[in-house]
Amino acid sequence: MQTAGTSLKQRVIKYLVGQAHRPRGIVGWANGWMFAHRPSNRQRNIWAVSLLDVQPTDRVLEIGFGPGVAIAEFAGRATQGQVFGVDHSQAMVRRATRHNAAAVRARRVHLSCVSVERLPSFGDPLDAILAVNSLGFWPDPVARLRELRGLLRPGGRIALVSQPRCPGAARDTTVRAAQELQDLLTQAGFTQLRVETLELDPPVACVLANNP
Repeated sequence: MQTAGTSLKQRVIKYLVGQAHRPRGIVGWANGWMFAHRPSNRQRNIWAVSLLDVQPTDRVLEIGFGPGVAIAEFAGRATQGQVFGVDHSQAMVRRATRHNAAAVRARRVHLSCVSVERLPSFGDPLDAILAVNSLGFWPDPVARLRELRGLLRPGGRIALVSQPRCPGAARDTTVRAAQELQDLLTQAGFTQLRVETLELDPPVACVLANNP
């Protein structure tokens, strides 16, 4: 029999999971502040961007950019290129826009509040795509990855990052997550897969692949 206390706990958990999925309101603002300032989050995002070897003229896209930490890192590397970002949380779009205000004003960074299944046009082919801890929320991830592959130039790169957040997550959890990402990328037609690991707690896996 479900007690009132259990029911309340379930509602709280459901609310917090929903906030992680799509931050909004005051709690969403607080989540954005936490994600932007937590050292491990910053380290994870900056590390992921470094693995993509972004060049000054590159055109890059981040799916689910949150407070815009990786967007800022991209903007600092693609100084003559274009940086695009999509996130379905308006709260995160506002925060990332403030965080990258100068690059947005210079029209080098373009941020949109849309979901991954309704991507806008980015014009010319992209050189690199990044998604950090967001693929688990995508509907039909293989179909989404195929669409993203179609946006990349031949030889373009993609990086999918996972740091498991489930209770009790450990190295084995990260290894399984990395294998799942590799399987999805292979099904979507990507090649030259490799896995890099960042030693946090739990470890972070980044699966990189190329558009043939």
